[in-house]
Amino acid sequence: MTTAKRLGLTTIALVSMGASAAYYATTMAMKGYGVSSSLNYLVLALIAALTILMLLVFWRSVHRGMSQVARQLCEMADTGEIGLVMVRGSNELTEVTNPLNKLLTGIEEEVESLRSEKRELQIQSRIASAEKHHTEAIIFSISDAVIVTNRFDELVLANEAAEELLDFKLNTSLRKNIDRIVSDGSLVRLIRETRNHGLRSIRKVVEHSIDKNGVAKTFTVTLSCVAASNDEVSGVVAVLHDITREKEIARMKTDFVSNVSHELKTPLASIKAYIEMLIDGEAEDEQTRCEFYDIISGETDRLHRLIENILNISRIESGVVKVVREPISLTGVVKRVIDVASPQAKLKSIELEERLAPVFYQVEADEDMIYQAAMNLVSNAIKYTPEGGKIIVEVSVDERRGVAVCGVADTGAGIPTADLPHIFEKFYRVNANKKLAKGTGLGLTLVKHIIESVHNGELSVTSEEGQGSRFGFELPVLK
Repeated sequence: MTTAKRLGLTTIALVSMGASAAYYATTMAMKGYGVSSSLNYLVLALIAALTILMLLVFWRSVHRGMSQVARQLCEMADTGEIGLVMVRGSNELTEVTNPLNKLLTGIEEEVESLRSEKRELQIQSRIASAEKHHTEAIIFSISDAVIVTNRFDELVLANEAAEELLDFKLNTSLRKNIDRIVSDGSLVRLIRETRNHGLRSIRKVVEHSIDKNGVAKTFTVTLSCVAASNDEVSGVVAVLHDITREKEIARMKTDFVSNVSHELKTPLASIKAYIEMLIDGEAEDEQTRCEFYDIISGETDRLHRLIENILNISRIESGVVKVVREPISLTGVVKRVIDVASPQAKLKSIELEERLAPVFYQVEADEDMIYQAAMNLVSNAIKYTPEGGKIIVEVSVDERRGVAVCGVADTGAGIPTADLPHIFEKFYRVNANKKLAKGTGLGLTLVKHIIESVHNGELSVTSEEGQGSRFGFELPVLK
């Protein structure tokens, strides 16, 4: 028999005894019989025992129910799962558990709603994080400098190009005001003005100069406003594109056109002048006419060479020149050049000495181009060597390095040290030597393109002002 059943039977027995004693005492009193005090004490004792027992039973029932409630609540706290509170074998706590279950049901629904919102926020957070990493990857891959600021002009993102250009480190500069990071006040002002103007000027492009290591560089700065969901400006993106080289190329193109125009005008003006004199009959005798014809022919040849040089350089630079590579004897090509240039040298009483390697050494090259390069070097040497001078043209082979070397050394005017770095530039002429000979400043440029750009050779020059110059080039020898 369980404790609960024994307790229930005991309770019934005590209640029955107490009720019988009370009934007996009450009946005797009504009939006029006296009731002994011992009986009264017995009745009171039974009533007291009954009361205590009933309280004990009630307390045990409530305690058991509360223990069940506490245990279930602890399990809910440990597992995080909310459910209903169930109390077995007791109805005394119903008035407590029913409202509690109602409350728990509402809490469970609210928690489930919050969990659903949390899952949605987690998904959105992962999407936003992925988009952020994608955006950063794009920005970091851009070669232009990119900096991004927020509505408070604080740095929030920049790539390596911006770090290098503006001299800061992103990991130590995040969330710092841009004027504390960038020392260029003009750039900081441009960013702030763009933010202040807001969406009225979503995109602005300006040209800006930055001094980097003592060298001024020019940039196009593209500034764009970043709009938030409420159409307010949430930041500014600045992209700095280096156009220093582009501006230099544009300047070089302008100079090229200007120089070409000048060089073309000179022979054309001479040709036109002598033709007009012939038309006007100023050449009355045959000798004068022949002189005019010779001058016109010479200027025409000069104009033709100028145009050919310009076209050849343009073809090489654009990569459309037709190159016929074949095994050739560098000695044979240079010998042809010497034979053609000898009459010109004799006119100035210049000794033209040749030192040529055996013809069986060969290089793989375009014969016409190598001939043109060698002829330009020899012709320049003759032009800038005074009468009675000497020119040495040599071809040698360095078997250890596997190259054939062509050199042209003269006893001419030489080149000042300050001019040496520029002599291969288009239309560049040494001021000190302009009076010695006419020229376009394209011959050495063409030689450099032929040897280095087309044949991957090496071109060199050494010179001492007043003592002469030596130009040379090297090409790999065929084995």
